[in-house]
Amino acid sequence: MSKPDFQIDETDGPALTRAWVLHPDIKNDNSRRDPGPALAEAAALAEALPNLELIGADVVPLRAVSAGHLFGKGKIEEIGKILHDEEIKLVLVDGPVTPVQQRNLEKVWKVKLLDRTGLILEIFSDRAATREGVLQVEMAALNYQRTRLVRAWTHLERQRGGLGFVGGPGETQIESDRRAIDEQLVRLRRQLEKVVKTRALHRAARAKVPYPIVALVGYTNAGKSTLFNRLTGADVLVKDMLFATLDPTMRSLELLDGPEIILSDTVGFISDLPTELVAAFRATLEEVLAADIVLHVRDISHAETEEQARDVREILASLGVPPETKTFEVWNKLDLLPDDKAEAMRERAVRDESVLAISAISGEGLEVLQNAVAEALQGALRTGELTLGFADGRKRAWLFAQDVVVHEEQTEEGFALEVRWSAEVEAAYQRL
Repeated sequence: MSKPDFQIDETDGPALTRAWVLHPDIKNDNSRRDPGPALAEAAALAEALPNLELIGADVVPLRAVSAGHLFGKGKIEEIGKILHDEEIKLVLVDGPVTPVQQRNLEKVWKVKLLDRTGLILEIFSDRAATREGVLQVEMAALNYQRTRLVRAWTHLERQRGGLGFVGGPGETQIESDRRAIDEQLVRLRRQLEKVVKTRALHRAARAKVPYPIVALVGYTNAGKSTLFNRLTGADVLVKDMLFATLDPTMRSLELLDGPEIILSDTVGFISDLPTELVAAFRATLEEVLAADIVLHVRDISHAETEEQARDVREILASLGVPPETKTFEVWNKLDLLPDDKAEAMRERAVRDESVLAISAISGEGLEVLQNAVAEALQGALRTGELTLGFADGRKRAWLFAQDVVVHEEQTEEGFALEVRWSAEVEAAYQRL
C-alpha cells in the first residue's frame, strides 16, 4: 500500500495539502439549504481537518445533476482552471458524490476528491479518542468505502490520524478491496462487541447506584462542552471548531438545592449526518436514550439556529429517543447577541418553561438552568415510608448514600424513614 500524501518535514512540520470547497446549489432540490451558511459550514468542516490548507470555497449553482460528472462540462472546465492555477490537490464537495462521479472528476481535475460523508468520516477518525469511538468510526468508514468500489482502500494500514481517503494510492482490484474490507469488518465487530459488553457492565454498575442522567445534545459547536465544563469543573476540550468533542464524557454533578446527577456530554450533530455514523454511534448515544432529561443546547446567535434545531430533533427521533423524555431547549451564547436581541431571548425564555436562555461563557442563566432541572427531576420523585430493623444497617446506609431520606425517627424496633425517590431507586432498593 502506498503512503498518504502527507509527508512530515523535519524542519517545517507537516506539509499542508491545498484544498478547495465546492457547495453544489441544486435548484430543483426541495431539501436545499441556504447556500451561504451551507458553504460556511462546509469550509469550517474542512478547517477542522488537520494538515489541510483551505485555499478557497465556492457555491456552484446547478439546474440539474449530471449523472456522470455531477457538474456540467462548462462548469467542470471553469473549476478545473481554478484548481490548476491554485495548485489544488484536494477538492471537498459539500454533498453526496457517487463513485462514478468521484472517479470521473478526479480523472479530469487530477486531484483527490472527498464528498461530505467522506470528509466527516475523516474528521471523526482524527478525533476519536476512546477504543469504542475508534472502532465505531472505522466500521462506519469501512461500510462507506465498500460502496465505492471504484476507489482504492487505503485505511487498512494507517499512516496517520485520518482514514487515508485524502492520500490514497490509486486504483486497486475491486475484489481484493472488498475481501479485505469484509475481513476487517468481521474483526472490528468482534472487538466492538467486547467493548460494548464492558459498557453494559458499567451501565449495570451505575444502575445499582442510580443517579438521574441528564444528557447534553445539540448541533456541533453549539457550546455543549463549554457548558459541561462550567457545570462540572471538568476539562473537556473546548474549541471553536466543528466536532471538537467526539467521544462521550460523563461526570457527576450535585445540582444547586437538588439531587446529584450524571451529566453526559455527547458528540455534536450536523445536517446530513452520514447514515453510517448515525448507526455506528447508536451505542455511544445510548446514554441519551436512557436519559431522564435531555438538554438541547442551541447556538442562539447562529444565523441558522432554527434549521440546526430541526436537524437535531430529526436525528434524536431517528435514534429512538422516547418522545415523552423531558427536554429543555438551552439557548446558549447570549453573550454573542446584540443587547436588544439578547433581552428579547431572555423574555421569550421567561414565557416558555421549556426554554432556558444562558451564556456558558459568562455563566448567565446557569443557576436557573440547574433549578429547572432539579424541579423536573423532583417532579418524577415520590414519597414513601419504610421501617427498618436494627439489623438492616446496610440498607439504611444505602438509602442515605442515595440522598433519598427526608426524615428518620428511631423506634423500639429500629428506624422509621420517610424517603423521596424515583421508581428506579425504589426498584434498586428492592433488589438489595
